[in-house]
Amino acid sequence: MNKRDLIDAISDRMGDKKTATEAVNAVLDTIQSTVASGEKVAVTGFGVFERGERAAREARNPATGATINVPASYVPKFRPGSDFKALVNGEQ
Repeated sequence: MNKRDLIDAISDRMGDKKTATEAVNAVLDTIQSTVASGEKVAVTGFGVFERGERAAREARNPATGATINVPASYVPKFRPGSDFKALVNGEQ
């Protein structure tokens, strides 16, 4: 399922595609901006979105074998909630 499919599924429940599009965009934008600022977003039963840190490290270019310095960075992380895990495992 991609974003368009998600909007279609929500618009089937809400009856209005424009409202569904605005709702999906608002939720995604809010999650992204909140996580980017360093805060976490916890949706009970679904999961937690948070920002993780990746340390600086040395890597190798597989084509040439040359050493590359990879700078430290932040990455988005998602930890699924217990209800979500149970649904995926067919327990509900």
